[in-house]
Amino acid sequence: MLRFWTAGESHGQALIGILDGFPAGVTVSTDEIDAELARRQGGYGRGGRQRLEQDKVEILSGLWRSKTTGSPIALVVRNRDYKIEKMEDLDRPRPGHADLSGAIKYLAPIRVILERASARETAVRVAAGALAKQLLNAFGVTAFAYVAEVGPIRINPKPGPLAEQRALRDASILYTLNPDQDQEIKTLIDQCQKAGDTLGGVIEVRVEGVPFGLGSHTQWDKKLDGRLAQAVMSVQAIKGVEIGLGFEAARRRGSQVHDPIQFDPSQVNTHTLGYVRPTNHAGGIEGGMSNAQPIVLRAAMKPISTLARPLESINLKTKQPEAAAYERSDVCAVAAASVIVENVVALEIARAMVEKFGGDSLAEMQARWTLFHQMAAER
Repeated sequence: MLRFWTAGESHGQALIGILDGFPAGVTVSTDEIDAELARRQGGYGRGGRQRLEQDKVEILSGLWRSKTTGSPIALVVRNRDYKIEKMEDLDRPRPGHADLSGAIKYLAPIRVILERASARETAVRVAAGALAKQLLNAFGVTAFAYVAEVGPIRINPKPGPLAEQRALRDASILYTLNPDQDQEIKTLIDQCQKAGDTLGGVIEVRVEGVPFGLGSHTQWDKKLDGRLAQAVMSVQAIKGVEIGLGFEAARRRGSQVHDPIQFDPSQVNTHTLGYVRPTNHAGGIEGGMSNAQPIVLRAAMKPISTLARPLESINLKTKQPEAAAYERSDVCAVAAASVIVENVVALEIARAMVEKFGGDSLAEMQARWTLFHQMAAER
């Protein structure tokens, strides 16, 4: 079983991640991890914190000569803006944050709650996901996310193969598949910033090359769609997840929702085993299991909760109404969230791969991958 935990605070010394159960024999590139960390810090609408941090990963254990050993992997992303001991507490909880609920639950200062609840924690989750991608690459499985909507603006994606769409996304300051719409979105973000307001949006992620049978129908907690939804919903500010048609499926008849099954002999030697679909309304998952079609997932991100023109709150000491406290923040972080969602999805897919094909070593996983596809093709 591949397991993952994080530790650390927004303005603490570092964010720390522990990956346990990662297969041995995977060659690791820290440059690829750092590239994802840099993408997470980008996107138009980010705040001043991103100019202070220059996120890089340090791997303290679990590697020997750049290859994983099967031992727990310790990941560290250090905070340049380390000042937690000097920071004052807040006495006016901010609507939309963990401030009030956390302070009451733990009978604790707001400061210690917000430092751990901060989305800064996702830096080390991105590092773990970027490491998981290097395992998935060995099987031809790729995760790719982009921004589909910002506020009321829907992006009209430009079609093309994955390489072309990746180039489009990387050319966009908002990480969309249509850089031609960047100026319109940038103008909207600027308007919100002047108004002291914030913006959310919708992220779409596709995972291609996924084999049959990740996840299981046998228990509620083994279903792949449920696991992916939980992983994505755990990202700060994500308030909704849909797979495939999602809510649109509820508005259609069954004949317009379910994907017909066809057989293409030319695809027998691929991960699909020749079973193809003219549509992918299910988003690559049926009965809690992957069906060898691309997994398509969308996540709705609410606007950032910290407003430059704060909403009404109360002073916890006096219980009198006051404006909420303000901490330095982003105006729009949907682009950054797309990087986070891409990597948490990649990590969950890697976890399911390890469960399906064994996780002691990459060589063993590859052998079982080959055997599984041979046996499945013969049934």
